[in-house]
Amino acid sequence: MQNENPTTEAQFGTLSVIGLGYIGLPTAAMFASTGLTTVGVDVSRRAVDAINSGHAHIEEGNLDELVERCVESGHLRAVMEVVAADAFIIAVPTPVSHDDAHVPDVSYVQAAGRSIAPVLKKGDLIILESTSPVGTTGLLASLLAELRPDLSFPQNAGERADVCLAYCPERIIPGHMLRELVENDRIIGGMTPRCAQKAAVLYKRFVRGVCHITTDRTAEMVKLTENSFRDVNIAFANELSMICDDLDIDVWKVIEFANRHPRVAILKPGAGVGGHCIAVDPWFIVASAPERARIIRTAREINDLKPRFVVDKVDAVLASNPEATVACLGLTYKPDVDDFRESPSLDIATMLSRKYAGRVFSCDPFSEALAEAEIRERGLVFMETEQALRKADVIVVLVPHSAFHGFPKPHGKAIVDPVGFWV
Repeated sequence: MQNENPTTEAQFGTLSVIGLGYIGLPTAAMFASTGLTTVGVDVSRRAVDAINSGHAHIEEGNLDELVERCVESGHLRAVMEVVAADAFIIAVPTPVSHDDAHVPDVSYVQAAGRSIAPVLKKGDLIILESTSPVGTTGLLASLLAELRPDLSFPQNAGERADVCLAYCPERIIPGHMLRELVENDRIIGGMTPRCAQKAAVLYKRFVRGVCHITTDRTAEMVKLTENSFRDVNIAFANELSMICDDLDIDVWKVIEFANRHPRVAILKPGAGVGGHCIAVDPWFIVASAPERARIIRTAREINDLKPRFVVDKVDAVLASNPEATVACLGLTYKPDVDDFRESPSLDIATMLSRKYAGRVFSCDPFSEALAEAEIRERGLVFMETEQALRKADVIVVLVPHSAFHGFPKPHGKAIVDPVGFWV
């Protein structure tokens, strides 16, 4: 069901956004830009101080200028403790364990719920934006009901609940977040129709896309389905690239010619799959239905295998030249963003740096976004691209940043290029 112009009794004087990371801060800034008093909450003193001084602590298009305007107008501020509001948006991390079980971790969502509980009042709205396993919105509602028995919640009181809860997943891509926040359709999943309508009213302050009204569990599954679909398609391309490598066939030509079929659209292979969405979300479905989610599980395993395949390719080159030096170009999870979360390229550079200590150099225009402690722990050595290309014997292209486009393909060097940068 669609709702272009939702109407309800909802009125919002103050919004609180819990979590000011890659999703929370752009969302908070967009709401503040509409004149809504918006208070962002984060556990990071660095993030809070940066925002209150009028600066974004993440790299994202015109976000810095938007934050500055909203802070100067008095509509946006950041704090480290939750304050009372009329609506709360939760945008905290939902990772999976890094062992073979890949268990979803919703503890940050639960912690956010506990922080909100003391300031809740009748008429409040809570929206979960964090990508979550199916049932997490209901889990949050149950937790709040235990903490605040004086208030009623949708799982017990239905449409008469004192507090409304909804799930509205983000659907934006780094580098274009502000535009997509405004233009993209939103899936509004309410625990009741009234909850969904109330959430839609809030988002319609700036969303020009259609607000599609549904249930919270359906909305949770929609988000996981979107990213699992993309993961499966990427896995096909990555598996094809490894098969073609074994058969000594140019995968880029294969894809180019196959895509000339009117009903074929194969994606480009890469060094793996990273980011907090596609590399994580499919495991939520696998965890919910381990016996059924066979294709989704296999796709995740194929994409997780690709970094090891790239390292093996470098090992093979170095086997014939044990003293050779290596330059890794690009360590973020995708081009032209400062986001290193779940980055396969970062893992590849780390494996090589540890295995061939002192002979591996890394280049990335966003290296300052990595903490010094993490750089040391991973054994990374950063170098300017021009110097690295001149000094290294082996060039490994992992992320095709725009900053690398001005450099021609080096002659007389061994090239490992899983992203097709110099094809």
